Amino acid sequence: MSKNQDILNEEKIHLADATRVKYFDIVIDHGQGAVITDANGRDYIDLLASASATNIGHSHPKVVAAITAQAKKLIQYTPAYFANTTTATLAKRLTELAPGNFDKQVAFGNSGSDANDAMIKFARGYTGRQYIVSFTGAYHGSTYGALSISGVSLNMARHIGPLLPGTVKVPFPDQTQRLSGESDNDFSERLFKQFKLPFETYLPADEVALVIIEPIQGDGGIIKAPQKYMSLVYEFTRENGIVFAVDEVNQGLGRTGKMWSIDHFGIAPDMMSIGKSIASGLPLSAVIGRTEIMSSLSAPANVYTTAGNPVTAAAALATLDVIDEEQLVTRSARLGLLAQAFFQQAAQRYAFISDVRLYGLNGGIDIVDMAGMPDNEATTKLIYRIFELGAIMISLRGNTLRFQPPLVITEKQLTHAFNIIEQAFSELASGKLTLPKTDNHIGW
Repeated sequence: MSKNQDILNEEKIHLADATRVKYFDIVIDHGQGAVITDANGRDYIDLLASASATNIGHSHPKVVAAITAQAKKLIQYTPAYFANTTTATLAKRLTELAPGNFDKQVAFGNSGSDANDAMIKFARGYTGRQYIVSFTGAYHGSTYGALSISGVSLNMARHIGPLLPGTVKVPFPDQTQRLSGESDNDFSERLFKQFKLPFETYLPADEVALVIIEPIQGDGGIIKAPQKYMSLVYEFTRENGIVFAVDEVNQGLGRTGKMWSIDHFGIAPDMMSIGKSIASGLPLSAVIGRTEIMSSLSAPANVYTTAGNPVTAAAALATLDVIDEEQLVTRSARLGLLAQAFFQQAAQRYAFISDVRLYGLNGGIDIVDMAGMPDNEATTKLIYRIFELGAIMISLRGNTLRFQPPLVITEKQLTHAFNIIEQAFSELASGKLTLPKTDNHIGW
């Protein structure tokens, strides 16, 4: 039996099922750049980047060096009570990186989940209002506030309610749901009418504190909102004194070919949440927002003992240095065009490939059956075969391939990954692929 299986069998006794979405029987031992190695010593090209938490790759030497140096100096003294030199430096740098020509402040956390919780708290504190508006298909995290504004899986609500009161969900402008012949303009107008419907029937706009959106949904399928729709919603919040916030936890830090996904729209949000890749996967998150909003609450309204600890702050500063020095935002945009060309050409050859969405090194590729309906079974066959051939790719929404390699992936590695994916596509088309024995437990 493999070391992978030995470890998994032992772990299963002790690990709660609710803590992991099941995909492959692999135990990751180490990684470097865009390659991970399992407990058996087998290498895989990582096309997931630890759920977009390692945008600059695994164990980047500059991040490792920064963590080591800081750990020798000071591992932790809680920022909840006292400042430290490293985290203070990071706070200033983050306010300078966030979009918007206005004064900003930062609040640190441990995960994207608590960052999104914090935005709820600050928006309510600033406006004195209670209601929060979010979107179907959203994934904002697993704490109670973040769960309450998410809308991507029934298992994020089943058996754990009541959830946070005062939350309202409206349809996300999923462009895969456009009517035949419908333009982006008409689609945006139609979905904006659906956005306004609650406000016109039961939700007083003057009691709404926050509208929070992923400009490009991550776990909802890597789907970008139309420009006009985003502009309409943003203007609505301006007209009604509502805080406009964006979740950049999955899609920020160069993932989309721009530093922040909201940069695609020319909009400066009132608040934004970041996490995942900010410290190359170490537990760190932040809310960056207008000073007047961020100063609306007093401690300990958003205090955490380990939030913004010196080691994670050092990792974040090194991560930002690497993004800048290696020009990873530009690189994401450039290599993303190669990926877009590959998947679009594949879509011309294989009828089971439907919509192809690429924004930088960040893509969602929909797999459908002969009737054009979502084909979860074929998608599972594909990701499992890709795994067998030596690359890690998972699915979203059951039938969407999730393509998010580290931004440092080499062109040689990218080409090799394309060859693996092409082989899997070809074998599916010729009827050679079968479902793994664990197919009922794979994916969301």
